[in-house]
Amino acid sequence: MPLLLDNGFHLKSSLEEHNVRCLLPSEAQEEGLRTLRIGVINLMPCAEKYEFNLLLPLGRTQLHIDTVWIRLNHHKYQSSDQRHLAEQYLTFDDAIRRKPLDGLILTGAAVDEIPFEAVRYWDELRQILEFARRHIVSTIGLCWGAMALAYLIGIDKIGFQRKLFGVFEIRNLGHTHTLMSETDDVFWCPQARYAGYADETLELARDRGEVNLLAHSQEAGYVIFETKDRRFLMHLGHPEYNSRRLVEEWLRDQALRRTSADSPNNFDVARPVNRWRGHRAAFFTGWTSYLFETARYIDSRLEAQKPPCNGRIPNDKQV
Repeated sequence: MPLLLDNGFHLKSSLEEHNVRCLLPSEAQEEGLRTLRIGVINLMPCAEKYEFNLLLPLGRTQLHIDTVWIRLNHHKYQSSDQRHLAEQYLTFDDAIRRKPLDGLILTGAAVDEIPFEAVRYWDELRQILEFARRHIVSTIGLCWGAMALAYLIGIDKIGFQRKLFGVFEIRNLGHTHTLMSETDDVFWCPQARYAGYADETLELARDRGEVNLLAHSQEAGYVIFETKDRRFLMHLGHPEYNSRRLVEEWLRDQALRRTSADSPNNFDVARPVNRWRGHRAAFFTGWTSYLFETARYIDSRLEAQKPPCNGRIPNDKQV
């Protein structure tokens, strides 16, 4: 199914080369199908280059997806194309003013070594996420984005002395869960972070009835978990990455002379191999399917609440 993109969008031809169908918004309206409107708070370095990593898996689901790129007023986006941001990104207030969002994605950010309250845009982001938990079907947090969601439910991250970096084997704990039912019993996924959680911390949160734990790695700990109300979904890895993105992150660490970042585990930067493509597809397909079914249920409830028509055509005075 297609992504809704304007003709001038910079990644349109690249997506079509990867067998993603793209439609103009006006063409989607003519088809008359339910479109999922998904906001993305993109905090990744070189924001415009990162967009492809999310658009590809979203575009390979079986649903119409309208992606709304969202910028924060208090983030400087120093490594990103300012003209692109001005043309393609909205503030969150503008995004929801135009039409409600069905889902929200919060990307990673290069601030996982900083306390949340010390992040320049934290107060603005916190207000958005608190609104999202009340009014948006589901919000995904990826890597640092997942830690931000966890912090809002009272679970703080712990810093690592060395970067957890590479591609790790992960065990699926949620075989009957809607999101995880199509994921292999054991799968691979990149991790690239300086923080995380002790297993006992998340197990205690589970025992208190606060979270569902969905995936675990011997080296990386619990990688996927969600709040009990399913409004916040946390993935501490980068299922959206392609292999080149992992290489670029390693080269960036080298350029910055980061002595706390070793070469990536289980990944050869000279001959990169993607071992997580299946997990990426299953993860985003499962999430968007959940969004669609929930949004369709909400639509039907709203339709049922409309006052019934008495079958008579109103006269001019009634109009």
